[in-house]
Amino acid sequence: MLKRFFILCSGADSDLMNGCSNGEQNKYAGIGATVFFTAVMAFIASSYALFTVFDDAYMAMGFGLVWGLLIFNLDRFIVSTIKKRDSFWSELKQATPRIALAIIIAVVISKPLEIKIFEKEINTVLLKEKNQMMLTNKKEIANYFQSDLDKNKTQIDSLKSDVLKKEKEVNELYAVFITEAEGTAGSKLLGKGPVYKEKRQKHDASLEELSLLKTTNQAKITDLETKAKTLQADLDKKIIETQPIIEGFDGLMARINALNQLPWLPSFFIMLLFLAIETSPIIAKLLAPKSEYDFKQEDNEMGIKNMLAQNNYQSELQRKTDAEIYDKVYADIRDDKELYDYKKKSALELLKLQADGFVEKQKRSM
Repeated sequence: MLKRFFILCSGADSDLMNGCSNGEQNKYAGIGATVFFTAVMAFIASSYALFTVFDDAYMAMGFGLVWGLLIFNLDRFIVSTIKKRDSFWSELKQATPRIALAIIIAVVISKPLEIKIFEKEINTVLLKEKNQMMLTNKKEIANYFQSDLDKNKTQIDSLKSDVLKKEKEVNELYAVFITEAEGTAGSKLLGKGPVYKEKRQKHDASLEELSLLKTTNQAKITDLETKAKTLQADLDKKIIETQPIIEGFDGLMARINALNQLPWLPSFFIMLLFLAIETSPIIAKLLAPKSEYDFKQEDNEMGIKNMLAQNNYQSELQRKTDAEIYDKVYADIRDDKELYDYKKKSALELLKLQADGFVEKQKRSM
């Protein structure tokens, strides 16, 4: 039962194969098994590749099944259409486009499996790329908000600086009227005289200005600090929003690019393995001598060709014979007097009718 299934997979004619030897059947069963398991590998590879795209196992397996059946049909077609000929170069010529197609199929099948085989190494490469992308992303977002943050900080520093300058001015005025009272500076008169009162009033006025400035600037500083916190919150929010995009950077194309960054030799040998599997039925057919099945197939084809050639010959002969008979019949009719008179009478009646019709048409137009 299994052997019949694999023979069916090979694309061989089951009627011809039933009359072949057991060894011949085993050979084609082996070719069919290669075709079948290549399709199975294509199903697995495409399912995994599509799973990285859709993140849905059922959808990936559904499309993978369609792809596996397509590869199975292509391989079966490629193997079944290669026929043994009398010249190896003729066989190679007819097999060349099929080999090229087999190479393309092998590459397409091997790439997703390479991604799965080297998954851990690919994940390491992707992790490095994600980390670098995170750092770059944070830097770009920070640069985007940096001008506003710097401007905000400059304004806060300026307001604080104004308060410090005013405090310094008040302290200096305080020292002036104190030294005036002590008589160590200014008029150098001990006691609280008119000069002292003048300097004290100036200090008190500056102190009131300082108090007002502190209140005003503190309100502005509070607003600016709130704005700074809002900007920082927006910056953090932007980073958090872009984080899932970076975390999701592990699709099919990203994994293929990561695979290309790994040493090429292991990947190359895996591709060669699938290439050998995919082209082995074709190569086996090319290198193997004509066998029992090939002779039977050629015999059937020759029988059909002979039958077609005979039918074509008979059809051509019948056409020529019918042509000669009709030529002779019409030659005899042409010499018949009674038929000539009848044709002449009919032609005259037709000419009269045409002439009468023409006259009536001319009369109506006048």
